[in-house]
Amino acid sequence: MADGYGLSHYDDAKELYKKLNRLVDEPARIIARPAMAAYVKQLEDGCPKSQAMVAEAKKYIPGGVEHNLAFNYPFPLVIDRAEGAYLYDIDGHQYIDFLQAGGPTILGTNNPVVRKQVIDLLEHSKGPTTGLFSEYELLLAKEINRHMPACEMFRMLGSGTESCMAAIRVARLATGKKYVIKMGGAYHGWSDQLVYSLHVPNTRTYEAHGIPHKCTHFTKEASSKSLESLERALRLNQLRGGTAAVMVEPVGPESGTRPVEKNYNKGVRELCDKYGALLIFDEVVTGFRLGLGGAQGYFGVKPDLTTFGKIVAGGYPSAGGLGGRRDLIMLMAAGLESGKKRAYVGGTLAANPLSAAAGYFAIKEIERTKACEVAGRAGDRLVSGLNKKIDELGLPFVCYNQGSICHLETVGTMFFDLDILHIKRFLTETKVRKHYMEEYGAAYSAEGIVTLAGSRMYTSAADTDDVIDDAIGRFARVFKNVDPNPAPVPGKNGKD
Repeated sequence: MADGYGLSHYDDAKELYKKLNRLVDEPARIIARPAMAAYVKQLEDGCPKSQAMVAEAKKYIPGGVEHNLAFNYPFPLVIDRAEGAYLYDIDGHQYIDFLQAGGPTILGTNNPVVRKQVIDLLEHSKGPTTGLFSEYELLLAKEINRHMPACEMFRMLGSGTESCMAAIRVARLATGKKYVIKMGGAYHGWSDQLVYSLHVPNTRTYEAHGIPHKCTHFTKEASSKSLESLERALRLNQLRGGTAAVMVEPVGPESGTRPVEKNYNKGVRELCDKYGALLIFDEVVTGFRLGLGGAQGYFGVKPDLTTFGKIVAGGYPSAGGLGGRRDLIMLMAAGLESGKKRAYVGGTLAANPLSAAAGYFAIKEIERTKACEVAGRAGDRLVSGLNKKIDELGLPFVCYNQGSICHLETVGTMFFDLDILHIKRFLTETKVRKHYMEEYGAAYSAEGIVTLAGSRMYTSAADTDDVIDDAIGRFARVFKNVDPNPAPVPGKNGKD
């Protein structure tokens, strides 16, 4: 690890898929029923305040929580305090925080250095928002450009979803073309045009409830496993007027859950140039987490546009933005200008002093502490330790990482491709395996670990060797409770 990047190695995606395919080809290995019942009871008995508050919240908030990350089985935990490597719930329990707010807090949760500067800003300088310009907008934009030169200009927005919406609008205006290609299974926010083949490739509008089918008419997908798939989609779009942009998560869909080969992004860049499409890197997670130069710096690929979220406000609210070539970002220039077309992009509270300053302070602190490298070493230690336990117990689990982005696949919920050969398994097994994955998440919580959906972990610079070794021991206790017999296959032996 050097030059601000947190990756000591990059796994061969083909070898990972061999392991993942073996995982889903077999019946799921689940936590033994008595042990799972004990974990649920432990949570229910130990977290009465969380249960009571969520029960009341369900009267006023759909599902009882405001964000998908908080939907946990058997009930959401209510967090009272966040600090460094740990979260604390309102019942007084401590958890190792591998959620890290979905990825942005690579310094650790509620970093004290950033927090102090934000408090100073609120107390002695600007308020949280004015509606007018502040110096931190300039400082943040310059800092992003310094580390990612492809972001010649930067427009701050309110979220990663807004950033992806803006990127598509700019691409269509700049190229005069309508079609956009994304990778199957990737998440680029929840705008109408991008709720398409989420989580699982080839599912198209499977999750697009409340969205007219015509909204995704110009959205197409390709497989992240194959550049040939992308070229077929580009060639077909060329017959229909051309592709405005190809949008990728540079480590693979769902933050690398579906990993790509190391040279994949260079191939995408070449194909975009060949077919006259813009290349959009979605760096909502990877930006300032893989390294200061983002995934584009690590892979040595220059995208035309880069979408940001989360980290550009240092984990504070109103986190998003779009960077890229000067001529493209200028298409979002504020105000009216007679005779010139503009990509209309709003956001009254975007780039407020609080958010812009927090992002600037966070990036400076990441650089000062070499946080990406520290967090990447923690990710390596975690994955190495988990793989050792997995091998010792003879489990089929697949564990790997891209620096501080760590993956632990126990039941392979997201690896059913929806095609003619697998549609029956997708329809019968996905829901069941999703619940098994949620059970693993609950077991980890009972052991004092918070993960993202029971299958992804983000390490941070606050994760010392002692924290990681402690976590490995907690995971190992769950692994030892795995039933030696595979779970019944849905639809067989009277099970459904």
